[in-house]
Amino acid sequence: MPLRNLTLDDLTIDDEASFRHVGLYAELKEVLRRARHRFQVPAADTPASWDRTLFLNLTYWSAGEEASVLPDEHIAPDVIAHTAWHHLAAKALAAPGDTDRETTPSAASLLFSESIASAFDLYLVGRLIENAPTSEFITTQVPIMAEAAEQAGLPEASFAELLQTVSADPERAFEDMRALLMDVGTALYDCRDASAAQIALETFTGRRFEPLIHHFQLSNWILYARAYAAAPAPGMAAADTAVSGLDRTLREAPVSLDWLAAHWLPANGAPRRDVAG
Repeated sequence: MPLRNLTLDDLTIDDEASFRHVGLYAELKEVLRRARHRFQVPAADTPASWDRTLFLNLTYWSAGEEASVLPDEHIAPDVIAHTAWHHLAAKALAAPGDTDRETTPSAASLLFSESIASAFDLYLVGRLIENAPTSEFITTQVPIMAEAAEQAGLPEASFAELLQTVSADPERAFEDMRALLMDVGTALYDCRDASAAQIALETFTGRRFEPLIHHFQLSNWILYARAYAAAPAPGMAAADTAVSGLDRTLREAPVSLDWLAAHWLPANGAPRRDVAG
């Protein structure tokens, strides 16, 4: 049975009260609502397993509007935020006059978009770990991050200290994580074999969030970009220049989330604001 297309208004948002301390969440939600972003959901009497949903999302992710598959008619606030950042990045990087929702982005565009959306998860950890420690997001995501850090050799006590720094300055944590993911993704995309990839990964030893790299499933990013990213062409060169410019702007901004909130959100239906909340 084919998947149904539902908008955010058709879905039940779980544990949304836990995100009341995250002002930016409400604005990202409003962006998706105004865009009438369509989520794909199985028929009501045939919900999909989480494994099936994850498979569909990772394998058949699309640059189009119907890009998010859910197991049923429920959605988590962090999924809304993640989806909204992809939507905003696609709009920001679209060529002038481009109205084709299925235009294939470049590898740089894909990596840039995913680095923002994924790094925002760490920002949410920083905002919620003190304000909503029993939220579903914290109780599910922090143990997964802890496991990834442990596998990378980070002791439990050191991971706890790392989380404290994230909580102390979530905005700085976002940018440090975003920049790292962009750098690692770009380096790995250019590698042609495992030996080259191993050497590339070792160059990031010592970066603040290096123990969390593999939490973000970078293999899926690289494989997807290699399979589906647009081949280099004159038009794509301009797009990659735009990505480089935006990436540099975020690295140089006093608070990159403030910059994104001020420049991306008002143009997509959210109220104009000066800070990321």
